Amino acid sequence: MAVKPNIAVITGGDSSEIVISLKSGENIFKAIDESRFVPWLVKLQGKKWEVLIDGKTIEINKSDFSFTFENKKIQFDYAYITIHGTPGEDGILQGYLELLKIPYSTCDLHSSSLTFNKWYCSNYLRNFGIKMANSIKITKGEKINQEQIVKKISLPMFIKPNAGGSSFGVTKVKTISEIEPAINKAFEESDEALVEAFIEGTEFTCGLVKLSDKEYIFPITEVLPKNEFFDFEAKYTAGVTEEITPARLPENLFKKCQQISSQIYDLCNCSGIVRVDYILKGEEFYFLEVNTTPGMTGTSFIPQQIKAMGFTLSEILTEIILDGLKQN
Repeated sequence: MAVKPNIAVITGGDSSEIVISLKSGENIFKAIDESRFVPWLVKLQGKKWEVLIDGKTIEINKSDFSFTFENKKIQFDYAYITIHGTPGEDGILQGYLELLKIPYSTCDLHSSSLTFNKWYCSNYLRNFGIKMANSIKITKGEKINQEQIVKKISLPMFIKPNAGGSSFGVTKVKTISEIEPAINKAFEESDEALVEAFIEGTEFTCGLVKLSDKEYIFPITEVLPKNEFFDFEAKYTAGVTEEITPARLPENLFKKCQQISSQIYDLCNCSGIVRVDYILKGEEFYFLEVNTTPGMTGTSFIPQQIKAMGFTLSEILTEIILDGLKQN
């Protein structure tokens, strides 16, 4: 009988998003087809790397990313990364896995670091005609001139961390006096803050994955938060946001959003499941950000979109893992 590949589902991380990552990891772990693979739930937090088995933990040997279980050394054949934030979304973990020649599920080191830095990513994509809000970057320690910021961006505006997700540290600012506190809040998550013009419109998000021989561009989700914007509460509290998949869009706009998402995926040289977020104003989609390790909890957008497409999460994960193992 053929030996089943060992799959590390890597969760945890070193950012505020760890709470979501742990839920995403559990959902992915449960969805992996055990008739084809042997999944292991791996938690990385700081220097503590461990495999979680039935409430117990086993330390991972960082020199070769292995562990010992029942007197046997287990080597991972593939890593499914579901860490949101550092070190799983910014390229750090990818670099480590590349050194060990272990295939993994996400964008490579370069694409991960580009897409994780919202400022770099936005300015790169602007060159290709991707529409987005005007923005400025402020670095920790830089003098904050509130009048100059209002002059450049105008009110209302969004202030957010340059590196981070799950809406941690994001503020919708309506008055000049709120600017400095909002920037300081963003600095709690990142050393750089982004100030972005507010675009009046509806939020949409599109997930997709491209494999070596096929691609899946998922149905778009329409996001209607009851809060003022799609903040952490709106993202992760049942009933606070209405999420409609597939989105109520005319066919031309539905296809346009999917085409822009596919273009961004290619421009950023993405791999694995990626989600691209937008604001629709009139008939124009304004790019917000690329998520290269998007939320995969039971209520997250990607599992919703996969279901709406008529697939199970397990089926899509099997295709991604088999494609990754084949490439190695």
